[in-house]
Amino acid sequence: MNKKLDRRKKYTRMVLRDSLIDLLKTKPITAITVKGICEQADINRSTFYAHYYDQFDLLEKIEEEVIADIDTYLSQYDFSQDEESLQMVEKLLDYAAANFELLHTLLIENSDHSFEKRVMDLARKYLILNFGDTQEVDPALSEYGGTFVISGSIYVIKHWLSNNMDQPAKEISRLINSFKPWGRDGDHN
Repeated sequence: MNKKLDRRKKYTRMVLRDSLIDLLKTKPITAITVKGICEQADINRSTFYAHYYDQFDLLEKIEEEVIADIDTYLSQYDFSQDEESLQMVEKLLDYAAANFELLHTLLIENSDHSFEKRVMDLARKYLILNFGDTQEVDPALSEYGGTFVISGSIYVIKHWLSNNMDQPAKEISRLINSFKPWGRDGDHN
């Protein structure tokens, strides 16, 4: 019986998640109501409130899940090796392709930029962890270089998603991997 409840909870959360994502395709989170989500999901509001505080809480949980997935991918690779970095970016693009509808909605159609900022913060963490010791860069400048690389990479991915992934993931991976905050040789002078 406990497994049945767990499956029911998972199903309810999945339906609510999918309903919110569908609604985000046509309107911003500020224009979406719990009532609207419940109507879309064909679930009553008391069931919604058993799982989430409001529509913003549901969106935050969806974003947290995606960030956790991305974190899992990033933690498997060593950025200090160019080939590993290329494979990591390609794997992330594969993840983006497999989750196209979700990421397209969160990064492009949702006018709230909180998810994009969370992705940038996560990427910055890995950039600092993996390039911090190998690059001889003034710490006052490294944040700017990292921001340039990360935001540029995210915008390339957004553009790729907007164009319905019109280029092979491997080519976009090579392009993103070629971005270096301080040039190919690490010299920033």
